[in-house]
Amino acid sequence: MKKTGRILAVVLAVVLALGTFSGCSQKGTQKSSLETIKQNGKIRIGVFSDKPPFGYVDAQGKNQGFDVYIAKRFAKDLLGDENKVQFVLVEAASRVEYLQSDKVDLIMANFTVTDERKQKVDFANPYMKVALGVVSPDGSPITDVSQLKGKKLIVNKGTTAETYFTKNYPDIELLKYDQNTEAFQALKDGRGAALAHDNTLLFAWARETKGYTVGVTSLGDQDTIAPAVKKGDKELLDWVNNELTALGKEKFIHAAYDAALKPAYGDSVSPENVVIEGGKIQ
Repeated sequence: MKKTGRILAVVLAVVLALGTFSGCSQKGTQKSSLETIKQNGKIRIGVFSDKPPFGYVDAQGKNQGFDVYIAKRFAKDLLGDENKVQFVLVEAASRVEYLQSDKVDLIMANFTVTDERKQKVDFANPYMKVALGVVSPDGSPITDVSQLKGKKLIVNKGTTAETYFTKNYPDIELLKYDQNTEAFQALKDGRGAALAHDNTLLFAWARETKGYTVGVTSLGDQDTIAPAVKKGDKELLDWVNNELTALGKEKFIHAAYDAALKPAYGDSVSPENVVIEGGKIQ
């Protein structure tokens, strides 16, 4: 019995040693996220398909918008060619899951930084400012949140608008939709009295859609929008932050504003109320 016990102990020790060696070997040969991106020759970036002027698919099937403009520059500086980006279409509620399940390397889908989201993903430095707004028909404008009592408010699932009204105004009935196109169509159909979303989006939508006004232009705290990576992906996070710093020196985010947002805003919005250069609010 003693001999058998000694044999089992030796076998167990060998198995543990092999397991430890194997684990160390695998850890030592595991590629970093940047190495994988460079080896694959592409970076997968999650963007919106239905949120103009930030992320949308045009009539030719090409990705366009403010977020897309910046994402292409990331690909150019990282891989030498802006076309080496693979755009992955996401919805607001799927952004975190797409990072956690390695479906994307980076999220550039107008992702507002919140404490809750920081627990699940790592945010880089910001490139944009944003607050909530409320848009409604000109014939029955909502100019104060108190006017929504007893009425239905349209929001998108997984957005800061949903979180804000659920927490602060639980008595307001929310109509929730996955896609922006569904939400805005619901407003046009009169299914809700108003729609709450990022004010930066609503300013552009109301400007091009006759009969609607952003009656509540700023609600809650001013937030920021930033790229996001998988939790713990420090290497890619550091690269993005260094990239934003470098781009700030040439005022690239202002150039992105002029190319993608100014056509939608005209002179109704000051770029300084939207743009963050160098990853830092001045």
